Amino acid sequence: MKAIGYKAPGEIDRADALEDIELPRPSPTGRDLLVAVEAVSVNPVDTKVRRSAAPAEGEWKVLGWDAVGHVVEAGEGVTGFKPGDEVFYAGSINRPGSNSEFQLVDERIVGPKPTSLSKAEAAALPLTALTAWEMLFDRLDIRKAVPGAANAILIVGGAGGVGSIAIQLVRALTDLTVIATASRPETQDWARELGAHHVVDHTKPLAKEVAALGIGAPAFAFSTHGTHHHLKDIVELIAPQGRFGLIDDPDSLDVMPFKRKAISIHWELMFTRPVFQTPDMDEQGRILAEVAKLVDDGRIRTTLTKTLKPINAANLRQAHAFLESGKARGKVVLEGF
Repeated sequence: MKAIGYKAPGEIDRADALEDIELPRPSPTGRDLLVAVEAVSVNPVDTKVRRSAAPAEGEWKVLGWDAVGHVVEAGEGVTGFKPGDEVFYAGSINRPGSNSEFQLVDERIVGPKPTSLSKAEAAALPLTALTAWEMLFDRLDIRKAVPGAANAILIVGGAGGVGSIAIQLVRALTDLTVIATASRPETQDWARELGAHHVVDHTKPLAKEVAALGIGAPAFAFSTHGTHHHLKDIVELIAPQGRFGLIDDPDSLDVMPFKRKAISIHWELMFTRPVFQTPDMDEQGRILAEVAKLVDDGRIRTTLTKTLKPINAANLRQAHAFLESGKARGKVVLEGF
């Protein structure tokens, strides 16, 4: 089968950073589905792994943690899907990725593709939707109010992949006021288009920007990137007993300043459930099914902004470079082998 991979980690400007390769087609057992991949998305995790993680000696590293496709075969333990079903999923970081014609994925972390979306539109959603959902509802528990706080959430990086879907989920499923951050006119407009009540500039001190809105101290803050730049401001702007979550990778994180306000700190990694095979691993399949329903009901929309065809090494290198430029808005998807 066709695939895209690498043997040596490093920067994207190398000819061998991502290469077109041929690999054996896998066969499903247990609860695995064999999916014929038809569209994939690129996320920051792809670029992080490509820069730092080497495959085993003599093997290829295949990236990709978003996919849309149809089930070709099912393992003997599969109960929820059958050949021909259209699905979408983010997979697991400890297994070969979706940048291949066929991929094995555990049925418990798979959802039915939204019927109202094209394959490319649907491929933009799984990883970011799972990340946003788990942070908002499992970690920050935003449906539980913080006494005395403004009924509001600050989303740092509102125009990125995760921020773009987080804004929509908050608007669709809660009555919280959404304060998003974005620094360029086009990203600010995008955040407003997705439903943010307020958009502030994260190149300026966030505590002053949020205070100037006059709505009070937000109960929640969700940082999708640049946490090390904004931590001091987040400590200042968030309400006492508020809840703060992050998903990026600061070199260090001094949480002591949060103690005086009794702020709880929450990490989110959507790969945790599949990597550790947690007892609630099938929650990810349920979340994706709910996201598909929200889409098909017209309550949230795809965050796709750029499509490249076909799925090959040249286009993946282009997508990685674009994501690393810091100029991406929404999601970049590749379609068709």
